[in-house]
Amino acid sequence: MNKSDLIVAMAEAGEISKAAAERILDCFLSKVTESLLRDESVTLSGFGTFSVTSRAGRKGRNPLTGESIDIPAKRVPKFKPGKELKNTISSSGAAASGSITSGTITGGAASGTITK
Repeated sequence: MNKSDLIVAMAEAGEISKAAAERILDCFLSKVTESLLRDESVTLSGFGTFSVTSRAGRKGRNPLTGESIDIPAKRVPKFKPGKELKNTISSSGAAASGSITSGTITGGAASGTITK
C-alpha cells in the first residue's frame, strides 16, 4: 500500500473526502517528523513507537575499488512495533492469504477496503 492507497482507504473508512484524508495524513506525518527532530519518541499504544537512534561512525569498504572509507556517525529514524500489532500480524496469516480481518484492512493494498 502506498500513500495514495492509504488516503483512499482512510477516506472510505472515515466517510470523509480524499482531500480531508490527505490533510489528516500529512498532518500526522508532519507532527511525527517534528517530534523526531526534537529527539522525542512518538508512541501509539498497541501500534508501536517511532524514535531516533544514533549510529556510530565506522570504517567501510568501497565495493568497486576495495578502498577503505570512513562512514560518518548519523541519526536515523526507527520504528518498534507494539505488542498488539505484532500479535495481529503473527496470528492473522495475512502473508499467506492477503487479508486481515477483525476491523482492519481486508483485501489487497489496491482495494483499500476497511471492515467495520
